[in-house]
Amino acid sequence: MVQREISFEGKVVVVTGAGGLICGKIAEEFAQAGAKVALLDLNKDAAQAYADTIEAAGGTAKAYEANVLDLEVLEGVREQVNADLGTCDILINGAGGNNARANTDNEFHETDLPEGTKTFFDLDKSGIEFVFNLNYLGTLLPTQVFAKDMINKEGANIINISSMNSFTPLTKIPAYSGAKAAISNLTQWLAVHFSKVGIRCNAIAPGFLVTNQNRDLLFNEDGTPKERAEKILRNTPMERFGETDEMVGSVFFLASNELASFVNGVILPIDGGFAAYSGV
Repeated sequence: MVQREISFEGKVVVVTGAGGLICGKIAEEFAQAGAKVALLDLNKDAAQAYADTIEAAGGTAKAYEANVLDLEVLEGVREQVNADLGTCDILINGAGGNNARANTDNEFHETDLPEGTKTFFDLDKSGIEFVFNLNYLGTLLPTQVFAKDMINKEGANIINISSMNSFTPLTKIPAYSGAKAAISNLTQWLAVHFSKVGIRCNAIAPGFLVTNQNRDLLFNEDGTPKERAEKILRNTPMERFGETDEMVGSVFFLASNELASFVNGVILPIDGGFAAYSGV
């Protein structure tokens, strides 16, 4: 019989990027389902706000300041988490994001672009490195640290945050698209690598949500949608942006050993039909 109510009672869930909208919500929902949650973020105050909300609702959570690009810091946080909550059962690699220095202004290169247009040829090397490091190394390094305690642990699994642009790259954001494609590839690699020691690894690929990181790309200062936002909605059959709440069910499914014990190496789209629509 399929278990209808998903419980993570007694599980220790480590969430990186937990000060953000998506991962903060995921952390709250895991706590509500009985898990003890470690919220890691470079901005500890942002993670602490979610931890306070969890504890006020009767859950168990603790916030930690963590730079996902610093292995020594991560090792120290792991020791704190182990002492405070226990060893990790489920790792959510949510740290990531884009940077304006790695974006172009134009979708297509043309010979007569307006003066001052930031083209492909003007992309900032340090911005590209920042985006790749934050997304790829920011997933790989926490996995190196926390997966040590997950080996041969019943129900242990890792969930990465990829993106729909890992399947088909979006215009203007070549670094972010490439970095998320690397996350999808790493997810499959880890699924194979850890398959003999009982750790599953999957990823979700969110479609278009409005977050603090992409708001400027999608909306004008007065709140009206830019052409890019209108184009997204035209090409999303459900004709709207996703909500953070709508990420949780897929994460719970992948994290549940009762429901997804044979699901490994999957990148699960949550996109309102965007990938299925040809535009015609």
